[in-house]
Amino acid sequence: MEQVVECVPNFSEGRNKEVISAISKSIRETPGISLLDVDPGESTNRTVYTFVGSPSAVVEAALNGAKTAWDLIDMTKHKGEHPRMGALDVCPFIPVSNVSVEECIKCSKIFGERLAKELNVPVFLYSMAAEKGDYRTTLPQIRAGEYEGMAEKLKKDEWKPDFGPSEFVSRWGVTATGVRKFLIAYNINILGTKEQAHRLALNVREQGRGPNEKGRLKAVQGIGWWLNEANMAQVSLNLTDMDVTPFHIAYEEVCKDAKELQVGVAGSEVVGLIPLKAILDAADFYIKQDGLMILEEDQKVRLVIQKLGLSSMSFFDPNERIIEYRLQGRIGPLISLTVKTFVESVAARSPAPGGGSVAALLGALGAALPVMVGQLTYGKKSVDKYDKQARAVIPPMYKLMQELMPMIDGDTIAFESYMSATRLPRGTDEEKRKYDEEVENAVLKTVNSPLNIGRTANRMWPHLQELAKFGNFNCISDIQVGVRCLEAAIWGAYYNVLTNLGSLKDEEKRKAAEKEIQGIVDAVTEERQKVLDILESRRPELGSP
Repeated sequence: MEQVVECVPNFSEGRNKEVISAISKSIRETPGISLLDVDPGESTNRTVYTFVGSPSAVVEAALNGAKTAWDLIDMTKHKGEHPRMGALDVCPFIPVSNVSVEECIKCSKIFGERLAKELNVPVFLYSMAAEKGDYRTTLPQIRAGEYEGMAEKLKKDEWKPDFGPSEFVSRWGVTATGVRKFLIAYNINILGTKEQAHRLALNVREQGRGPNEKGRLKAVQGIGWWLNEANMAQVSLNLTDMDVTPFHIAYEEVCKDAKELQVGVAGSEVVGLIPLKAILDAADFYIKQDGLMILEEDQKVRLVIQKLGLSSMSFFDPNERIIEYRLQGRIGPLISLTVKTFVESVAARSPAPGGGSVAALLGALGAALPVMVGQLTYGKKSVDKYDKQARAVIPPMYKLMQELMPMIDGDTIAFESYMSATRLPRGTDEEKRKYDEEVENAVLKTVNSPLNIGRTANRMWPHLQELAKFGNFNCISDIQVGVRCLEAAIWGAYYNVLTNLGSLKDEEKRKAAEKEIQGIVDAVTEERQKVLDILESRRPELGSP
């Protein structure tokens, strides 16, 4: 699965359309970036840009926007209602998909360091990226005094910037960059009064009714209000950490309290965009709750839209409202190729795609074939007695297939990352240090990529052994081919890990990776044979329905 980071820079210009458009253009034209929203405010004289991409792409896009702002925004002439301290006032990085907070902190620091170096401006780290004490962690703390007070503030030792000069740059001001979790703005429709909606909000929001009566849900802010245009009330929630309180849990809790109040709930709405993970987590919740078996992603999305009534206010278009679906090139370049073109690209006079990508493809095919057999077994009246087993074994195999497919591109991306690192300059001592660090990190990616292929393919064996006991025996050859594909995928991963380990300097990580992949490949013959032996024991069934 591709890495997706959201970046939401706030620039201190909300009135001059030419400036707003120029910054938009510099962000939009950055390779690998999808600019999702541009929200200018005339009274605040501030524009909020929202874009997503890979970690490296969002850093480049933010820098491109900042460089354009440097040429076009003069803070000595800025007036607006919103508190501000710089031309690029704040630039948060937010993890969305397959990326950690730590990786976003790295993005923030790289951005801050480069911004300070390339424009010679002061930059502060805030929130999860902050390093220099509790007194300068939050944005209000750093912004206190605003633009007009920054010249004096920077003179104090305790307010030395994390990056850049302590001298005030009048035409720019000061920039803060940091990391926060994704915020989901979520409204639940109440067929009752504003006061009833507010009671429901007080019940669930973390703050509750005050220090002595806290609400039930952590990382939730909320109020109740009335919508004249819809002739109904809403519980309006900000979910500041979807890993702490998912939006479907907020919905269920409000529904539970609404039932006690004897007021109706008429669906809900997501304001703005939402990560795919939030939708799929909700789908998994309802699939488990209702005892369903749903495999395909689009059906899971439909289930959540129906369960939460997400189209109750306006049509919820997944392609417009789910962040990952808005990205350009959601499918990797290799996995989107035809079979013919992929094979020819492997045969081409180029080191990538190579054995790692082929191993990932074999693993995905090795998972896909058993899933096919499972689906040809499930749902038939003649094999109803195996319904429970089928429901248990098909979804995890399907999930592993989905995990393996992005690894086809992932292995090539890791190799390209290594090649890029080896091209870095090594003229100065600092450049040499940076070169060594980036090359080591890139080598580790080339090790972890095939290692992850081996790990994932290896998780198929228990499910395959279970499927072999009851799967449609007319498909015996499909299971057998799948088994051999998985075996080849694991051996392919093994050879790639060993090859790439030779360039890894960290001895502890090298030994750990070697031990893990050796354990996986040592077990493959035994695990493979268990499946084949079960199938052979059922050979008298050949020809039965």
